Amino acid sequence: MADQYAQSGEDKRPTDMPAIRWEEPPEGPVLVLLDQTRLPAEEVELVCTDASALVEAIRSLAVRGAPLLGIAGAYGVALAAIRGFDVDEAAAALAGARPTAVNLSVGVERARTAYRAELARGGDPEQGARAALAAARQLHREDAEASARMAEHGLALLDELLPGGGHRVLTHCNTGSLVSGGEGTAFAVALAAHRQGRLRRLWVDETRPLLQGARLTAYEAARNGMAYTLLTDNAAGSLFASGEVDAVLIGADRITADGSVTNKVGSYPLAVLARYHHVPFIVVAPVTTVDPDTPDGTSVEVEQRPGYEVTEITAPQVQVTGAGGGILIAPLGTQAYNPAFDVTPPELVTAIVTEEGVVSPVTAGALEDLCARARREGTA
Repeated sequence: MADQYAQSGEDKRPTDMPAIRWEEPPEGPVLVLLDQTRLPAEEVELVCTDASALVEAIRSLAVRGAPLLGIAGAYGVALAAIRGFDVDEAAAALAGARPTAVNLSVGVERARTAYRAELARGGDPEQGARAALAAARQLHREDAEASARMAEHGLALLDELLPGGGHRVLTHCNTGSLVSGGEGTAFAVALAAHRQGRLRRLWVDETRPLLQGARLTAYEAARNGMAYTLLTDNAAGSLFASGEVDAVLIGADRITADGSVTNKVGSYPLAVLARYHHVPFIVVAPVTTVDPDTPDGTSVEVEQRPGYEVTEITAPQVQVTGAGGGILIAPLGTQAYNPAFDVTPPELVTAIVTEEGVVSPVTAGALEDLCARARREGTA
């Protein structure tokens, strides 16, 4: 079950209303999400009282972004356990809500493993539920710490590739505090550059069809006082051609064993443009986004989203005409191709920045070494 209630967003930074939090009111524990489908017009929180409500929030993109999905998945398992639902059933539903994002299944499995381990030690379901919640909270803390380290490594890489500061960075989709337990992935790097006076301009792709760049990245950039400019996705080519882009910074939803990067659709064309124009194409993601069990990009299941996301637009307080609750912008019955992600091959990626350091050039061996080091240090 989920309930919504609105809160004023005036004079608040995004961190004042976290993207996700666990609460324990008298009527029982809940998971509270900042509904990202309502931004930037309204800051509205979605209250999930069971895993099925969280599954719907994930599918509708009320909660989104690879690292945050992992955190949400872990909390969802804990919520199911505490409220007495079948943990395995809830875990399967959560993990399948968005199949491309590997962090979601990682977070789900981490909490479920903690639950099962407690039961195997002779604990009762209540103790198992506490163990699952502790695992979710630990993952939340780790992600915040990873975000800070990624920002540090990413800014150092930018300064190495582009000495002198004044960085003009192009980004796609949304990778800030709305997708993380901390300040994000790629956006966190740009924010670190801004805070140190080394960001000249953040170019924000609108990110069709759901406009995560226009609605969410611009929202976060404005709240942080960053110099930013919004552009339509198909204007990126002319921006490169005019020499206005120094680097591309994006996040990732899955990085395969060979270094192929699955990210929001529209990322691959940017990588092609960056290569042609000799501009660094940098991916920023936590180690949990690396999926050593998926050999290459051709093996990734790319989520296909509903066609109405392309054939309709959503505008608050406007009479709707379409099946998806939006305004038709294409003839009724138009078929639409709407993959949520595309895959960028490793040869187009300048570097992958993680909390454990930078991989460049991007090779299967280098990624394997990085993941092995993370396992030894207990961060993956």
